[in-house]
Amino acid sequence: MFSDIITSRSRVKLLGVFLTHPNEMFHVRELVRRTGDEINAVRRELSYLEKKGILVKEPRANRVYYSLSKNYQFYYDLLRIGAKTVGLGSEILKNRVKLGKIKFAMFSGRFARGIKKGPDDVDLLIVGNVVLPELALLIRDEEKRLGTEINYTVMSEEEFDFRKKKRDPFILAILGGSRVMLIGDEEAML
Repeated sequence: MFSDIITSRSRVKLLGVFLTHPNEMFHVRELVRRTGDEINAVRRELSYLEKKGILVKEPRANRVYYSLSKNYQFYYDLLRIGAKTVGLGSEILKNRVKLGKIKFAMFSGRFARGIKKGPDDVDLLIVGNVVLPELALLIRDEEKRLGTEINYTVMSEEEFDFRKKKRDPFILAILGGSRVMLIGDEEAML
């Protein structure tokens, strides 16, 4: 978790907002509302994150907006960490025991980056013996929070292995795309 390595709670909350919406720009007051922090704390952390190159600011009319800098050298690494520590990724890892015996859990790279997807794209793949009602509850909560539908697929290890051996186009498309592993070893999955 970010809070394990970052001591500033305000910074953790701010990064959570930006990583949940990596392609959006935010005004200071919007960030104050979303984090629940004092405006001075938010401004201090925004200044710090901008100096480090993590955020960029853009003045528009009489307001200043902030967004994640795609030029930050660890931008994609930050998105990967964010996928695991914010939102659905965090909830899956926190509730792992309740969800059953999961061998692999992964987000598509497009989902982790907040990129619009096609209707057939899978945002989340989980392989194992999963308690579906528990998973559905977590996904519904995240859909409400994000305001968008999350496409997910759950299959047993046997079905996954069978479809992988048969070179099923659906599985090959998932394995051929970019991904963020939540649970399991990426090399073992391939």
